[in-house]
Amino acid sequence: MLPPPGAVQTPGHNIEASKTEPDKNTYLVLKGLRGADPKYDYGTHFLFQGHELSAGYITRINLDADAAHRVTLIASTDRNDAPLPVFDGSTWYPWSQRLLFTAELGSSGGVWQATLDIPSVVEDISGILGRGGYEGIQADSDGNLWIVEDVGGKAGTLYPHAKQPNSFVYRFIPANPGDLTKGGKLEALQILSKAHAGPISFHANDVDGDIRSQDMKDLHTYGNVFDTKWVTIHDTATDGFAPFNANSLAKGAGATPLKRPENGMFRPGGRFGEFYFDETGDTNALTEAADYGGFGAILKLTQTNPSASGGHITMFYKGDMAHTGLDNVAFWSENEVVFVEDAGDTLHGQRNALDSAYLFDLRVNYASGAVPVRILAEGRDPSATIDSGIGSTSGTGFQNEGDNEITGIHVSDGDPSVNGILGAKKPRPFVAGWRAFYTQQHGDNTTWEILPNPQLRGLGADNDD
Repeated sequence: MLPPPGAVQTPGHNIEASKTEPDKNTYLVLKGLRGADPKYDYGTHFLFQGHELSAGYITRINLDADAAHRVTLIASTDRNDAPLPVFDGSTWYPWSQRLLFTAELGSSGGVWQATLDIPSVVEDISGILGRGGYEGIQADSDGNLWIVEDVGGKAGTLYPHAKQPNSFVYRFIPANPGDLTKGGKLEALQILSKAHAGPISFHANDVDGDIRSQDMKDLHTYGNVFDTKWVTIHDTATDGFAPFNANSLAKGAGATPLKRPENGMFRPGGRFGEFYFDETGDTNALTEAADYGGFGAILKLTQTNPSASGGHITMFYKGDMAHTGLDNVAFWSENEVVFVEDAGDTLHGQRNALDSAYLFDLRVNYASGAVPVRILAEGRDPSATIDSGIGSTSGTGFQNEGDNEITGIHVSDGDPSVNGILGAKKPRPFVAGWRAFYTQQHGDNTTWEILPNPQLRGLGADNDD
């Protein structure tokens, strides 16, 4: 909590130590990894984290280690000694044996790949995958990368509490999965309209029109199914390897903007033919776009195979004020998926409720009024409580955030092979090496492991209960 040396308190602004805030979690079981202590055995079970806010770090939690060796900083600069950006998403890409981290920084964002070495060799590959507000990133069984972008749009004039859809879903098809630096094609998802001929697209000069368009209403209506196709926005074979703005190219190609999608994942056991992703929405109870995605949604994209040129999309769940700001995602079983909230301080105050994690059953028709099961209700830890109190008193307050977001929900058996990518196996939490984690971000930034309740054993509970 102490300010850095030499920090000066200024009128209306209090200074404290800036937290780096670990975000997404990636669990791997690996042998032979080293650490700062060359004589210490760091074990085989590891949780990798990129850090959001303040400074860009990549760290490794050594789950088998003692307290003195529990956390290892594996990188703070890239291969050119440039400081790393702050990171949001992460995944393991087994074809090239690299960790991938995403930076949700708009035209300065992108994807960075990192080796498992200590120190890690980190490389900016945004000249291949583009620059954008990238967050969610997952691989499919063909070695393609699916990237979900979170870029907030402009507020409307007629609808000042709602924002224009401004984010895209991307698919990268590598030229050589064994080496992403060889380039490939970046595509953006296009959804074909039911209200008019052609795609649902972005209109720079019609913010209010996009916020409450018939297309947005149709897309956020239960039962509607839309055709989709992928449009190529960049190909290194013809466009070269210079960094490019993926968001701008997606707009120019007629791809479909969405209400701040943040993360997505393939349904296990579905041969990578079902991709579920969320929209965060406006995170404001006053949104004028409640029927147009203002409270977010969960969308289901289906294809015959992960490399198909098109497919279909439908809304699986429509958010409301009590279930909104959906962010990170993890499948608990082949039929159950967990989405967690990042609703933000404005909505927290409006609804007098902080963030929660919800379990959705894919066999349930939520159009009937069914509600997801709350499995975790987040409060505020001591540091977040202090930040919130001082911030609300002074108006600007401490620079750290005054809430505890649930982030990095992650269920995995740690298999580092191609057969172990998320979505390839049906999860079995607490069985056969499957483990579950999440991070209580902001405040004290504690990462937790979810463990089975021994009192419930023998009562008939299983992965579907």
